[in-house]
Amino acid sequence: MSESTDRLQPGDTAPDFTLDDADGKPVTLSEVLGSHNRVVLYFYPAAMTPGCTSQACDFRDNLRAFNSAGLTVLGISPDTTAKLAAFTEKEGLTFPLLSDPEKTVLTGYGAFGEKKNYGKIVQGVIRSTLVIGADRVVEKAFYNVKATGHVDRVKRELGI
Repeated sequence: MSESTDRLQPGDTAPDFTLDDADGKPVTLSEVLGSHNRVVLYFYPAAMTPGCTSQACDFRDNLRAFNSAGLTVLGISPDTTAKLAAFTEKEGLTFPLLSDPEKTVLTGYGAFGEKKNYGKIVQGVIRSTLVIGADRVVEKAFYNVKATGHVDRVKRELGI
């Protein structure tokens, strides 16, 4: 991908990656897909902030429905593994959060770049969610989503 604003669309092949989870254990997309049918991959700006906490807790509260439909939920942010561990513990999160401090995966998925923040153009994480099939093909791509209500929208779009 040449530009940070390139966004994956349904039908595109999702780039494989390996990132550390909150415990510092490497998680590789192709390995997760190998053991599950599909992945819901969501990108968020920062752990412990109100919107990101609300979104993470929504995924936590709906995890059984996603898992029953053969979907694994993974969250990615530029936070350190230590911050992710604190966030996971504080909120009782039951799915992996992955650390991308170099923003390599965020950029490769079109989830980092120019965005509007309070009317100003800034560089940052673009809150996004992708549904990726077992063959690494993007099934659904949502960019510039709102934290509140987004999990319900993803469930509706997937018929869960």
